[in-house]
Amino acid sequence: MRRYLALGDSYTIGEGVTDQECWPNQLVGLLRAKGIEIGAAHLIARTAWTTDELTDAMDAEGPKGPFDLVTLLIGVNDHYRSRPVQPFATEFTELLRRAKRLSGNRASRTIAISIPDWGATPFAEGRDRKLISGEIETYNARARELATAAGARWVDVTEISRDMLHDQTLVAVDGLHPTAAMYRRWAEQILPTAIAVLAPR
Repeated sequence: MRRYLALGDSYTIGEGVTDQECWPNQLVGLLRAKGIEIGAAHLIARTAWTTDELTDAMDAEGPKGPFDLVTLLIGVNDHYRSRPVQPFATEFTELLRRAKRLSGNRASRTIAISIPDWGATPFAEGRDRKLISGEIETYNARARELATAAGARWVDVTEISRDMLHDQTLVAVDGLHPTAAMYRRWAEQILPTAIAVLAPR
């Protein structure tokens, strides 16, 4: 049975949706439908966590590897708290290192996922959406560079997240987080890469 560790924040834990509707658990369902035997996702994630808070939580929990698949989606709260990109990059590099170790030192079993654009949600009404989008692109560009350098894989869900601007069925009642339908689209976007990670060698 394959083991899966999902690291992140509110986007990973699924703020506003049921446990089964968060994208890691939807991804597990999609993988099983493809005939891949994989256990329930082990989540280390909480709403509002930044990169350093995720690191602290991993210290506290001490997850035991090896995992066959590790996903990492973190950084939106670093941006929301107006942290510069460089401290984020330092922490993100450490998280990638930990993910590699937890996957049995197989970096390619880590999938780093881009930060969604919260500027496309009703929560951002009255704010500079273009500025938010541009800053998130800067974060994502750096994260992608670091993930690639570390040997991890990269999946972009940012463009998909921007559909929330024009489709309210994709936005939860809090006006900020995605609905199960949006999480489903993320899971479908991540699925081919996850299959590649878990393919028999």
